[in-house]
Amino acid sequence: MKIHNFSAGPAILPKSVMEEAAQACIDFNGIGLSLLEMSHRSPAFEAVMEESEQLIRDIIGLSDEFAVLFLSGGASSQFFMVPMNILNEDEIASYTDTGTWAAGAIKEAKAFGNIEVVASSKEDNYTHIPKQFDIHPESRYLHITTNNTIYGTEWQNIPDVHVPIVADMSSNFLSRPFDIEKFDLIYAGAQKNLGPAGVTIVILRKSIIGRANRYIPTMLQYGTHESKGSMYNTPPVFPIYVSMLTLRWIKQLGGLEAMDRRNAEKASTLYNEIDRNTLFKGTTAVEDRSRMNVTFVATKDGLDKTFMEMLKSAGIDGLKGHRSVGGFRASIYNALDLESVNALVEVMKAFEQQYA
Repeated sequence: MKIHNFSAGPAILPKSVMEEAAQACIDFNGIGLSLLEMSHRSPAFEAVMEESEQLIRDIIGLSDEFAVLFLSGGASSQFFMVPMNILNEDEIASYTDTGTWAAGAIKEAKAFGNIEVVASSKEDNYTHIPKQFDIHPESRYLHITTNNTIYGTEWQNIPDVHVPIVADMSSNFLSRPFDIEKFDLIYAGAQKNLGPAGVTIVILRKSIIGRANRYIPTMLQYGTHESKGSMYNTPPVFPIYVSMLTLRWIKQLGGLEAMDRRNAEKASTLYNEIDRNTLFKGTTAVEDRSRMNVTFVATKDGLDKTFMEMLKSAGIDGLKGHRSVGGFRASIYNALDLESVNALVEVMKAFEQQYA
């Protein structure tokens, strides 16, 4: 039986990527060595690093004004690395509070500058994206979390503001086109749309490297990694390689425009069924619905376990909702095919027929 993987992360990867990555663990490019035992200083892996960066540049359309870093520590490490590197203690930064991870970024940033929370949907259990907010005219940057994995909301449009934007794009990175010129820095953990856990992508303007006037440990300085091509120390070799394969896959399918069409179709298919089906309802404001993480609940009490059993029988995995929201969460990242969404919709229809 095929397993349809709706996990929120680590998440589904393209089958072709998994197959090629598995082979590389045994024999990388026919050289007789596993990727896992090769020197990261070898010409073979240096080529992987170069191609990975170039693919990101090609897919997003990055100019030479931006640096691309491959770092460890997960996106959560960027909660403190960002303000540590680009915000001075006497400066102001604006943050939006749209979910658990946004709140985590706010907490860490407060150690490095004056943090103003300019908008929050916490009182509404993060069921929408706040639209109206004022930013201090001297704010160094505005921080947003572009997609909220737990609560199922997404910024449908990057706001037009008078300051540079810093964004945690972990769960919708490379899922749709965006204007990189609005940003000073974006970061994303790989384990949603790009690769396995273990590498975090940071894209930042070279002009902001080194702007903070505080002492920063060597490993936490963006400049350290930019100057050494992300190989100041041994990088996360395997996650970078798998990310490179996924970047190839994205480019071969048509880039961000193709991902946009692919993800829009999947999301509309599933949301249409949620809105039609009498046994389910969505948990977020319609205009802010995420195209990556679809959250919904049952309209009748006592049926969650029964629905989960039906899903399991159909080979559908990863639908249990986060404890903060409850119900169900279908994560439909880039690599998930429409076939899997259709399989889920068929189970939802059968569930309604039996229990409505």
